Amino acid sequence: MEPELDAQALVDGCAHVETPAELRARLARGLPLRVKFGVDPTGSELHLGHAVVLHKMQQFVEAGHDVTLVIGDGTALIGDPSGRNASRPPLTAELIAENMRTYTEQAGKILDLERITVRHNSEWLGVLDYGALIKLMAQTTVAQMLSREDFRRRFESETPIALHEFLYPVAQAYDSVALACDVELGGDDQLFNFLLARTYQTNAGQLPQICMTLPILEGTDGKIRMGKSVGNYIALVEPPRDQFGKAMRIPDELIARWARLADFRSQPECDALARGIVDGSRSPLDEKKLLAEAIVRRYHGAAAARDACDFFERTIQRKEQPAPEDMPEMEAAAAEKVVVILVAAKLADSKRAAQRLIAEGAVRLEGTVVTDPAARLPDTGAFVLQVGSRRHIRIRIKADSGSTASVAAVKNPNENNER
Repeated sequence: MEPELDAQALVDGCAHVETPAELRARLARGLPLRVKFGVDPTGSELHLGHAVVLHKMQQFVEAGHDVTLVIGDGTALIGDPSGRNASRPPLTAELIAENMRTYTEQAGKILDLERITVRHNSEWLGVLDYGALIKLMAQTTVAQMLSREDFRRRFESETPIALHEFLYPVAQAYDSVALACDVELGGDDQLFNFLLARTYQTNAGQLPQICMTLPILEGTDGKIRMGKSVGNYIALVEPPRDQFGKAMRIPDELIARWARLADFRSQPECDALARGIVDGSRSPLDEKKLLAEAIVRRYHGAAAARDACDFFERTIQRKEQPAPEDMPEMEAAAAEKVVVILVAAKLADSKRAAQRLIAEGAVRLEGTVVTDPAARLPDTGAFVLQVGSRRHIRIRIKADSGSTASVAAVKNPNENNER
C-alpha cells in the first residue's frame, strides 16, 4: 500500500495524531514501524474500552509492523492517575501478578498473538537505579506536570496529589525510550504521557514517537468511561448472554458511538445510524440488538450471538422465565413424538391437549416454538422442553433407544431417593 493510503487507514478513528506528517514520512522509509500499546494489570479482565485500542493495534499487525503489547506490571505499582480525581492506591506485586495472568490470552481475542511481542515494563523499570531515576525526573518540571488536566484540576480544587503519582508519566515515557518506539497507541487520556515520551526520546537521541490516541468508550451507564471499578464495563471474556444483556442497557444516544468504537463500523455508516435514530426512521431497540449481537459474535462466534439474542428476546422482551437449573429430567426414545413426551411428562393431560398446546404456540424445544403437531425429538442429545413460561423438563435421548422404545419415567433431580 502507498504510504499516503496506508497512513489514512491507520489514522482512521483516532482522536489525535502527533503528527500525521511524521507518520507518512516514517512509513515512506519502507521499514516496519515499532509500535506499542501498554496496559496496566489493575484488574483481572480486559473490556471493550481496551478493545478500541487493541483493534487499532491489530491493524498495525496486519500492515506488517513490529507490534509490542506492554504489560505494565512496573507502572501498575505506581497507579495510573489519568482521568482520576483522586489518588489510585498502588497495587501489591502479588495482586498485579494475579491480574496479569490471563491478559495475553484475553488480548488474543483481538490480536494475532503469533505476530506480536509481549513485554513487561518491569524488565527495564525494575532495574533503574537511584541515579538514573533522578536523571529522568530532571527532564520534567512541576509546571509541566501541573499542566496536565487531571493534575491541574486536583491542584486547583486542593485535592491531594501524592508525589509518586508524578512518577507515572515519567515511567510510561521511559517505556518508549526502552523500546525505541516509532508509534505509541492508547486512549485519549494518555496524550500528555505520550508527548512527554517524545521529549525523553529526543533527549536520548531517538526519533520522537508518533502519538496516536483513540476515543474513550463510555460505559453501559452512558455517563463515564468504561471501567471495572464503577461496574459499567463489558469484559471480553464474559459469557455471551451477559455481554448481550449489558450492551442492551446503553442509552439510545450512544448507539451510534458504540457502533463506531465497539463494532468498528465506518464513520459515515455511524453518522447515518445516528440520524436515523433521531428522525425515527430506525428503531433504537432493533439497532441496539444488532449492535449487541455483533459484539457477542466478535468475541464468541455466530452461534453464541444468535443464542444470546434469542435468550434476550425470550426472557426480557417476552418475559418468559429462563429454564431452571434443577428442572425435572426424563429419558426418551430417539425421534419420539413431542405430543407423547408432553403427556408422559405430565405437561399435558392427553395427546389432544398436547396438540392444542402446540397449536397455541405454547410449546418450545430448546427455545424454538414447536408448530407441527407431528413433530418428533432429535435422534441424540439432551433438550429442554418447555410449556408456557414456567414449566420445563430436560429430555435425554437414550443412547440405545429405538424408534418404538417407551418413554422413561420422569425423575426430579431434587427428590431424595433414600428410604
